[in-house]
Amino acid sequence: MTRRPEILDCNALNELAEARPSLDQFGNQSERPYVAFDLAGGDGSLIDWLRDLPCPVIGVGKGPLADACDVVLVDTSPLDQIASNIEKSPLAAMILVQHLRASEHLSVTDALTAESFAYATVQKGPEFLTWLDSASPQVQTPRRVDEPLILRLEGNRLQLTLNDTENGNAIGVQMRDALCESLDLALADPVISKVNISAIGRTFSTGGDVNEFGEVTDPATAHWVRSLRLPAWRLARLRDRLHIYVNGAAIGAGAEIAAFASRVSASEKAWFQLPELKYGLIPGAGGTASLPRRIGRQRTAFMALSMKRIKAATALEWGLIDEIV
Repeated sequence: MTRRPEILDCNALNELAEARPSLDQFGNQSERPYVAFDLAGGDGSLIDWLRDLPCPVIGVGKGPLADACDVVLVDTSPLDQIASNIEKSPLAAMILVQHLRASEHLSVTDALTAESFAYATVQKGPEFLTWLDSASPQVQTPRRVDEPLILRLEGNRLQLTLNDTENGNAIGVQMRDALCESLDLALADPVISKVNISAIGRTFSTGGDVNEFGEVTDPATAHWVRSLRLPAWRLARLRDRLHIYVNGAAIGAGAEIAAFASRVSASEKAWFQLPELKYGLIPGAGGTASLPRRIGRQRTAFMALSMKRIKAATALEWGLIDEIV
């Protein structure tokens, strides 16, 4: 039977902090994989203590401790799902929020380096390896398509169109390399002043290709490969020239890539999701750098910990997109 999430009031939170519990009483293999509390009446002196906890910190309502929280909820309705997700992947959840705390004030490129370290870590973590073992019978051999990315250069504008509809425009190795090559062209040619990215089909991108998950040999090599072949490095440097149009679902890497653009347009049916926690992973296509700089650290953590679909109207309200067209 699933237990109901415990929400501490301000007195209970103060008593917990005053007891000076050791850090191993929080997070993985503990009775507190997260800390959730009512923000009303909180004591601002607990900010540093909360930021040091090795687990997600969730506040409900309003109060002086809001800035110390990884997620702030208006009410408790999303908490059941968030708590359940954290309990299934406490290590990935911890690494996610610790990384977001640490990279919040870094430059985009430094945040990408930090994300790569964190992502390489969870790729060899027990939660992802457990998922990989269970998924192995369903995993298929990655297939190749003739033209995963359509490139069209018209004057000073480079138009890139994701073109792997049968695979939901997933960002597999073939699509990733095609993006890197095309974006390198834009970086090398000063005449190209506009880079537009869109997708064919009803889906912008379903994110990383699960058929390629688990191919990394070790964390150091994984970081090395990502340092060379991650589209996010190029997207960050092209931001001021970049306009992305999202039609339909932008899941995982799809949402992460879109958030790099200085201008993001979306259809009314567009929606965004970060589902990586269910694999024991964190966003790893640059999303922990791109999304917080559009919607903030706390909403990014909310998306990742809740795995909730964010509809276009909410995305517009948050600033994840700039217009619905």
